[in-house]
Amino acid sequence: MDYAVAVEAFTDHLEKVRRLSPATVRAYRADLRDLGSTVGIGPVASVDLEDLREWLWQATQRGDARSTLARRAAAARSFFAWARERELIATDPSIRLVAPKRAKTLPTVASKDAMTQLLDAHRAAASDGDPVALRDHAILELLYGAGIRVSELCGLDVDDVDLERGTVRVLGKGAKERVVPFGAPAVVATGAYLTRARPTLLARAMSPGTAVFLGARGGRMGPRAVYALVARALAPVVGAETIGPHALRHSAATHLLDGGADLRAVQEILGHASLGTTQIYTHVSAERLTATYRLAHPRA
Repeated sequence: MDYAVAVEAFTDHLEKVRRLSPATVRAYRADLRDLGSTVGIGPVASVDLEDLREWLWQATQRGDARSTLARRAAAARSFFAWARERELIATDPSIRLVAPKRAKTLPTVASKDAMTQLLDAHRAAASDGDPVALRDHAILELLYGAGIRVSELCGLDVDDVDLERGTVRVLGKGAKERVVPFGAPAVVATGAYLTRARPTLLARAMSPGTAVFLGARGGRMGPRAVYALVARALAPVVGAETIGPHALRHSAATHLLDGGADLRAVQEILGHASLGTTQIYTHVSAERLTATYRLAHPRA
């Protein structure tokens, strides 16, 4: 089978059988297409270990991050394991492929006081009833209040939000559905947006839709627009040049644990498949505790 055809069959398998997130499928497809264009692959069976090493070496020369190299290696391993199972190849060339381990970095977290000031400022900006300001305030409150992913926020429909109970139903990674609670400030901000701003934005749409968060033209708001919003709001707070919605999720998880929440409860709220993924936030809390100790203790 031709390599390009195999890649499309594999990514179709990821989407429809393994039900990976659209973002993961796009990343794997892009990585595997890059492999094909870099080493000039014909039949999938013609790929060998040296082709894969050459591909990663060229990425290293471009200055790609270690996390990118690790993801590319993972994409190649997953693809060739699938090809071996389908008997498209006799041997798997990726078995001996070595890629650098991902660097362990702690997530960027805003302080509780900084989050309070940021959200209070957006609440004040929305007080005049501007539809976009009301929407932006609701987005920030919900991302932080529920700790949901940007893809989950953008995928929300009106029926997914229960303001009376203070919960939101989201579709997470692997098409796993969960119900997440959020607090009173997010309830108030989301309610104000739904009643006072969303109808105005929806009137601009070519056809009615069910999406909760709408763009300037009335269509469903996409992740890129939410990234831009969070970057404008949060970058000055945390002192980072590039920051995205995940920082609000990191902050929510860290503040929950700082406040005494059970680790498994936080795992359920975040929708992590593994408790180990959630445990990184205990390290963030420990780092903050150590920093406080060194600043405050006379014998530090």
